[in-house]
Amino acid sequence: MKKKRRSPAIVVIILIIMVAAAGLLTNLIISRMPTKERMDLREYYGEAPEGEAILILHADVMEKHAVLFGETAYLPLGIVNTYINQRYYWDAENRQIIYATPSEVTYTPASEEGGSEVWLHNEDVYLSVPYVQRYTDIDVYYSHSPERVAVQYDFEELRPVMAKKNTAVRYQGGIKSPILCDVSAGSILYLGTELENWAQVFTPDGYIGYVKKSVYEEASAEQTARENRIEQYTHISFESPVNLVWHQVTVADANSYFANDTAAVSGVNVISPTWYTMTDNAGNIRDISSTDYVSAAHAKGMQVWALIDNFTSDMSTYEVLSHTASRQALIGNLVSSVVNCGADGINIDFETLSEETGVHFLQFLRELSVECRRNNLVLSVDNPVPEDFTSHYDREEQGKVVDYVIVMGYDEHYVGSPEAGSVASLPWVEQGIIDTIAEVPAEKVVLGIPFYCRLWKVMAESLSSEALGMVEANRVINEHKAEMYWDNVVCQHVGSYEAEGATWKIWLEDNESIAAKTDLVNKYNLAGTAAWKLGLEDSSVWAVIAEHMQR
Repeated sequence: MKKKRRSPAIVVIILIIMVAAAGLLTNLIISRMPTKERMDLREYYGEAPEGEAILILHADVMEKHAVLFGETAYLPLGIVNTYINQRYYWDAENRQIIYATPSEVTYTPASEEGGSEVWLHNEDVYLSVPYVQRYTDIDVYYSHSPERVAVQYDFEELRPVMAKKNTAVRYQGGIKSPILCDVSAGSILYLGTELENWAQVFTPDGYIGYVKKSVYEEASAEQTARENRIEQYTHISFESPVNLVWHQVTVADANSYFANDTAAVSGVNVISPTWYTMTDNAGNIRDISSTDYVSAAHAKGMQVWALIDNFTSDMSTYEVLSHTASRQALIGNLVSSVVNCGADGINIDFETLSEETGVHFLQFLRELSVECRRNNLVLSVDNPVPEDFTSHYDREEQGKVVDYVIVMGYDEHYVGSPEAGSVASLPWVEQGIIDTIAEVPAEKVVLGIPFYCRLWKVMAESLSSEALGMVEANRVINEHKAEMYWDNVVCQHVGSYEAEGATWKIWLEDNESIAAKTDLVNKYNLAGTAAWKLGLEDSSVWAVIAEHMQR
């Protein structure tokens, strides 16, 4: 029987199909195989000039480099202060770094030669890594080809994950992207942006790339625990709410009126007399403090937090605080007087600070806080409600350094305002609290409340106002039979009347408005209240504050 012979054409077609299938299968296999190509790190990081190193912070490669001296790396002061730890204060006048720890102020001179802790290199200030590590919790990794230094810091803000198996960190998401580095199972990575199947990560030693989401898991607290070796700030705090009133004392003789001025006061546990003001650019102060006043306050169960202001036109707050000699003279003069008179604390009331003064103001607070801890003095600072133009006050840093941050919840409308309005409407005050506690722990925030309002005179071509205390405001309302109504939005009695060819408007501060503001202390778990000022109140308001601040 003859065998059937296949047509040569059919054989060729079958071979073609087999070859094509093999090719498709090969391409399919190749397409699913991760590439082993490795990224050129010099292309990835760039090159650093001789004597310098690429600087990597978290997942960011900095434009400015670290510099090298032998085995020691130096970090640019500007980068350290901006990203890592802002407390390295450059004293350009004396060519030194001043660093205030919670317990001491240290001074490290700059050298124009490498090998020192502070290196003045090519007119820029650099800090050695060991010097930065003395006061800052950072991890530093050195790598070569190219030379680079990776710094990890602010560990509470990082998202650590652990590699579940050996894997590769790739330049981009996808198995065909070149490999940056290999990672072993159990290694810690820091998580960035998560995509559908891939996630951006960075390694502690400064590789920034992508891994599959399936290769990592959340790291445990034990795996990421760190030894706390940096000195922490301690603070004085009241067990009960702070109930402070400022006492405007302008001459020494006025101290003798303490008993009369406080005769109707109840519930107050802190009084803050305005005893000090800066008088010149050398750090000298006007001092009208009184030991008798302190003794009388203590006898009434009140602590005394002596206030210092910057309201003298003959001096510049910037000039005083930006020079180490005058700044420290101011601190010495102030603390010496407060200790000698037996007061319990210091209240800083430096207002309208220019942006350039901000960094020096913070250094003043750090250095002052050291002396306050040594002398067991409470340190508090007055701040306007947060606005974009007051960000240089840096309330977050204040909250770490001082005992209490007071938000002055008044002067929403003030003399010179373009329109009439409330001194402290409730929504405005509440927003000031919300913005403040976004930076400062609520238990350290004291709400400043006004015992005054403004009487506005509105005419066609002019607007003016005067401040009135509670009793005086009620007298004016009654005398002119002003039409008053309760405004549920501002939480104040609001009214107006016609006289002298003008319309007079008033947003009243009274027991009801103060009660509404004091309720915010409990709502936001604040430390207490501070009232401006003694003598402007109706005496019945003290019971209102005490009742609404009960916890």
